[in-house]
Amino acid sequence: MATGRVTRSGARRGVWARRLGWGVAWAVLVLLALLLAAVLWLRATSVPRVSGTLRVPGVQGPVTVTRDTWGVPHIRAASDEDAMYALGFVHWQDRAWQMEFQRRVAQGRLSEVLGAAALPQDRFLRTWGFQRAAVSALPALEPRTRRLVSAYTAGVNAAMRQGKVAVEFRVLGFTPGAWTDVDSLSWSKLMAYDLGGNMDDEVLGSRVVKRLGTSGLAQVTAPYPAGAPTILSADEVGQERPTPAGPSGSVLLPDAALTALRTHLAAAAALGMQPVPGKGSNDWVVAGRRTASGKPILADDPHLALTSPMLWYLADVQGSTLHAIGASIPGLPGIVIGRNDRVAWGVTNVNPDVQDLYVEPASVTLTSRTEVIKVKGAPDVSLVVQESAHGPIVSGAGAAGVGERVALKWTALQPGDTTMDAFLNLNYARNWTDFTAALSRYVAPSQNFVYADVDGNTGYYAPGRVPIRRGWDGSLPVAGDGAHEWAGYVPFAQLPHTLNPADGLVVTANNKVMPDSAMLGTARNWAEPYRAERITQLLQAKPTGLSVADVQRVQLDTTSSVWRDFRAALLKTVPDGEASARALDLLRTWDGAETVDSVPATIFEAWMMQLQTMAQDELADSTVMNSLSVLNQLRSDGELCRDEAAGVADCAGELRVTLKAAVADITARLGSDPAKWTYGRLHAVASTHRAFGGVPALAWLFNHSAPTPGGTNTVNVARPEAGTFRQTHGPSYRQIIDLANPDASVYTGSLGQSGNPLGNHVSDQQPRWIAGQYLPMSTRPADWGRTATLTLQPAP
Repeated sequence: MATGRVTRSGARRGVWARRLGWGVAWAVLVLLALLLAAVLWLRATSVPRVSGTLRVPGVQGPVTVTRDTWGVPHIRAASDEDAMYALGFVHWQDRAWQMEFQRRVAQGRLSEVLGAAALPQDRFLRTWGFQRAAVSALPALEPRTRRLVSAYTAGVNAAMRQGKVAVEFRVLGFTPGAWTDVDSLSWSKLMAYDLGGNMDDEVLGSRVVKRLGTSGLAQVTAPYPAGAPTILSADEVGQERPTPAGPSGSVLLPDAALTALRTHLAAAAALGMQPVPGKGSNDWVVAGRRTASGKPILADDPHLALTSPMLWYLADVQGSTLHAIGASIPGLPGIVIGRNDRVAWGVTNVNPDVQDLYVEPASVTLTSRTEVIKVKGAPDVSLVVQESAHGPIVSGAGAAGVGERVALKWTALQPGDTTMDAFLNLNYARNWTDFTAALSRYVAPSQNFVYADVDGNTGYYAPGRVPIRRGWDGSLPVAGDGAHEWAGYVPFAQLPHTLNPADGLVVTANNKVMPDSAMLGTARNWAEPYRAERITQLLQAKPTGLSVADVQRVQLDTTSSVWRDFRAALLKTVPDGEASARALDLLRTWDGAETVDSVPATIFEAWMMQLQTMAQDELADSTVMNSLSVLNQLRSDGELCRDEAAGVADCAGELRVTLKAAVADITARLGSDPAKWTYGRLHAVASTHRAFGGVPALAWLFNHSAPTPGGTNTVNVARPEAGTFRQTHGPSYRQIIDLANPDASVYTGSLGQSGNPLGNHVSDQQPRWIAGQYLPMSTRPADWGRTATLTLQPAP
C-alpha cells in the first residue's frame, strides 16, 4: 500500500511538473511574442516612409527623393529652395536623434533629458555660449542663404509632423520641439570648437612652464621639425612671412585656475571633442598632368570621432541651379564636402591659433547673466555666467569664484559669423573665382580647402578669421590689461593660397602650412609630419598616370612611418625578461604594416602607449605626448625619460621598463602566447552612441564595433585609445573625385545612412569602409542599384 501511495504521489508530482513546464514554456512564448510585438511596433512607428507620395506644407512643387541601394537620397526639385526643403526632410527622417542631440549640445540642454549626469557638459556649453553665438550669426547671412536655411527648417518640421518617433525619444520619454533657423547654425559652432582653437594648448603650456620652465615646452610639445613638408612651399606662398615674436607678456595660471579650466576640457572630452595624438585629416589634389585621364583627382578623408550614428549623411541634391553631391551633416543645410557638376572640394583642419586666454585684473568690468538648467528628475540649477570685454569667464563653472578670472576670446564667438554663407556658396561655385569668393565669407573653423574643376585647374586656400597679434604669439595666457589685444584679422587675400602649383600636387594632413611663418600659429600648432610625408611619398612614386585606384591605395595605406623613425631606438632596448625579449624579436623583422593579423603592430602600439606617458611624473597629470615629442626624448636621452620614483635613470631604462609594461598589458588581455596577439583582437572601431553607448542594457543595440587596420599617424589613421585599444577616431568619410568623369567618383561613410537601430542602412557601409571599398558618387540613376522613390507634393 505504501508503495502504491508513493507511486500515485510521484505521478501527481510528475503531472504538476509537466503542467508547470508547459506553463513556463507558454509564459516564455507569450513574453517572446510580446517582445516581438514591441519591436515590430517600435519599428513601425520609427522607420520613415521612403516610397509613395506625401502631401506636405511648405514645398512649392513636386520633389522626388530616390534612395539608392545604400539609402543615399537623390533629391530632384524644380527650385533650390524645394531641394533644400527635401534635404531637411530626409535628414530628420533618418537622423532625428542626432539632430536633436546636437542642438541640445549647442543649447546646453542635455540634463533636461539625460539627468544630472550631463550637468558638467551643460555648464561648459552654457558658459561658452555656443547657442548665443549661433543666434548672433543668423542676421549676418546673405539673403539666398537665409532663404535656403528657412526652406531646410520647413522641411525638418514637415518631417517631424509625419508621426514617426525616434527610438531614443521613446526611451527618454520626451517629444522634441519645432526646428528653428538658429538650430541649423548652432552645430557649426561645436564643429568650430572641435576643429579649431588652442585653449587646451595654453592650459597645458602654462602647466609645463610652471613645472619645467620655458624649455619644457619644446620637450613636452615638440615644435614642427625643420625640413618637414609644408602644404605650400615658399615660392607658392609668394612671399616670406615674419618670424614669430614669442610668448611675450605671458602669465602663468595658478593651479586652482588650471584645475577649473580643465573641467571645461573634460566636459568637452565627454562629448567626444578633444585633441588626441594622431587625430587629423587628409586631403590632396593631383593635377591632370600627373593622372592617367589628364584631369585632376581630388581626395579627402576627415578624421573625426566615430559615432553611432555616423556624423556624415551622404546626399545628392539638385534644384534649379543647385547641383551638389557629397557629405552633409544632419542639422546643417547643404553639402559640406563634395562636388557639383563643375567643381570639387575637400577640407582638413588648419588648426590656427584663434583662441586666447586673458587673466583679467581685479578691476575688470564684468557683465553677468543667469542661466537656468532644467534637470530631469531633479530641481533646476542656476548658473551665473560672467563675461569681460574679451569673452566669457571660463575659470570655473561660469563664474570667477575659483582662482584667477580667466576670460576666453575666440573668433567663433564673435558676432557676424558668415561661415554658412561660405559652405552654401561652395555648392554653387562654377570656377576658382566663385570658389574664392565663397571662402571669403568663411570665419571658423579654419580649414585647408583643396580645389579642382573640370577645366583642369587645381588649387588650395586656407580661409577663416586669423587674429593678428603684435609682439606676442598667443601660445600662453596673457594679462587682460590691454597690452595684448588683437589688431584685427589677416586679410583674406593674404591668407595662404595657390592656384595651379608648379609641381601639380597639393597635400594637406594638418601639417604646417607655410615655411618660416607664424601667421597661423606657433611651431607647436601643427600635426606631426608623418601622414603628409607618407602621402607625398606614395603619390610621387608614380609621377604620371595616377588613377582613382592608385589614389584609393594611398588613402587606405596602413604602413607606419612612426615605426620607421622609432625602429632604431626601440630595437636597442635591453629586454627585462624572456617575454620582453620575445616581443622585441618579433619587432625586428616587422615592415610597419598595421594590419588586423599583425602581432608586431600590437606590440608597437602597446609600447607607444607606455612611452607617451613619460611626462606624467614631471607634470603630475595625465598628459599624453605625441610621437614626435617621445622620439626627440629617446634620441637625445632627454630629461623626461627619468623617473626617480620608478628607479629609471635614463632613456635606456625607460625603454626597458615601458616594454615590460606593454608586454604585461598585452598578456593580461590576450594571454602569454604571442601567436595570439594579433592586432585585430584588440584594435576595433568603436562607433559609440552618444547617449546610450555606456548603458549596458542598450549599448548592444546602438553601438557598432569591428576589427580595423591602421594606427597612430598612418595615412588611414586609426590610433588605438590608451587603455582600451579601441579606435574612437578615424576617417569619418572618404571621397575620391575624378574630374575627368565626375560620376565615376566614389565616396563612403564610416557606418550607415540611418540612425534607427531597428531600420535599414544602420551600419551597412561599415564593412566596406573597413575593407577599403567605396560607393558610387554618382548622379546617374543607372549607378544607384535598387531604389525607392518618395514624392513630396504641396499640401492643398
